[in-house]
Amino acid sequence: MPRAHDALPRRAANHVALSPLSFLRRSAQVFPDRTAIVYGDLRRSWAETYQRCRRLASALRREGLQKGDVVAVMAVNTPELYECHFGVPMAGCVLNAVNTRLDAGTVAYILDHAEAKLLITDRAFSAVIREALSLCKAAPMVIDIDDPAAGGGELLGAQDYESFLAGGDPDFAWEGPADEWDAISINYTSGTTGRPKGVVYHHRGAYLNAVNNALEWSMPMHPTYLWTLPMFHCNGWCFPWTIAARAGTNVCVRQVSAASIYEGIAVHGADHLCGAPIVLSFMINATDEERREFSHRCKVMTAAAPPPAAVLQSMAEQGFEVTHVYGLTEVYGPAVACAWHEEWDRLPIAEQARLKARQGVAYLMEEAVIVADPDTLEEVPHDGETMGEILFRGNIVMKGYLADPDATDAALNGGWFHSGDLAVVQPDGYIQIRDRAKDIIISGGENISSIEVEDALFAHPAVQTAAVVAMPDPKWGETPCAFVELKPGREATAETLIAFVRDRLAHYKCPRHVVFGDVPRTSTGKIQKGPLRDRARAMAAGESQG
Repeated sequence: MPRAHDALPRRAANHVALSPLSFLRRSAQVFPDRTAIVYGDLRRSWAETYQRCRRLASALRREGLQKGDVVAVMAVNTPELYECHFGVPMAGCVLNAVNTRLDAGTVAYILDHAEAKLLITDRAFSAVIREALSLCKAAPMVIDIDDPAAGGGELLGAQDYESFLAGGDPDFAWEGPADEWDAISINYTSGTTGRPKGVVYHHRGAYLNAVNNALEWSMPMHPTYLWTLPMFHCNGWCFPWTIAARAGTNVCVRQVSAASIYEGIAVHGADHLCGAPIVLSFMINATDEERREFSHRCKVMTAAAPPPAAVLQSMAEQGFEVTHVYGLTEVYGPAVACAWHEEWDRLPIAEQARLKARQGVAYLMEEAVIVADPDTLEEVPHDGETMGEILFRGNIVMKGYLADPDATDAALNGGWFHSGDLAVVQPDGYIQIRDRAKDIIISGGENISSIEVEDALFAHPAVQTAAVVAMPDPKWGETPCAFVELKPGREATAETLIAFVRDRLAHYKCPRHVVFGDVPRTSTGKIQKGPLRDRARAMAAGESQG
């Protein structure tokens, strides 16, 4: 029998599609004069930032872009890229922030695959973009970010970003999405299984993970956030929207270094920052000249390769409060956090670091994260030994892969997102990664496909066999290490092969070490990467001791 409460309809007054765009509007209305953007000598308030984002949205619409059209952006962490996180979806368009470390061929593929209608690009990347535009079929309108701090490059488009904004309406009457399932952005993976996949985010997930970040980090109102994490990486893990939700201050920097980090903390008062373990390495290994004195507490959120316990210990000893999170592009960045227990504060720092190095438990607004057999979906026992695949379910799981239904079906099979990461569950329920499926290498927070590097090595006429594995690195977390068998009678040096690969791939994907000799195989001829990983770890340990 129907209940009276079941008959109450959904109305415009009591149901609105969730979108992080609402955070910007609120901060501009409630805190219009608070500083939103710091970049060099530039200061902009939340009211000014809101006005500029509305100008951008208006200009895009005046240019003829329609709902669902893709706007690609090739830029570092400058105010323009921050504004694009709001102005582009305000126009009903979809943001595609492109990894600035990619080669021209990959950028061309992304522009074509996403069907980009407009490209906003920093002049610093003009060489790569010019080549990419010559390679791709798409013919997006090009808008230049003419930043004097770029220190080179050329202008490629018909007008620059500021001129483009000048043609927009600062009072543009934007509307949020009609459906929170509408796409807000596309983030391309680093191509861990060949060509990069376009991971599609919706407004609902972006909204929820932005709030998630603030809750999991206990972020107060008006934080000062230092942009050490690339905004092109999972939309800066959704932090552009998080900082708007908290009416904080975004301290933008073109280049991340130990000096720029300490300047941001000491001079601008940054009290929150994110980054891969390499950022932590910059901080703990800074020289006396790079360091600056500061008196406030600075919180650091780290993800990507699991941070070594020794690094976490050094951060704690130097007064930084580190939160360890884990996730993937497909789950809007962080979706698991090493939730901290107050009683752990009484433990020795080394033991605290060991506990903090674990990936942890599901974010509050991710429905569930389990470790299970990927075929049966049966959860592994919480014994710290039995390995399974990390599976996600909830509102911060991607819509799917753009124009790739087969890959989407495989990734979301059985009602769970299959991460491909292998882990155990400790007796207290905390997840801890043990290995990575598909031989993914994470260097400086970016995924590298071992297959892609191997293919580049195989293209050299002297190479008969190539196997690439992760080698621990104190700076980058991991770097590619190549084990190579040469063809009989052929010669090549490590330097020659590295240079050969650098001509074909983005430089961060290239091996730092090349080892010549027989590559171990199974009885069926398959390369055994386990022993190669052991050798790479031993080499890294030997270097650190030397």
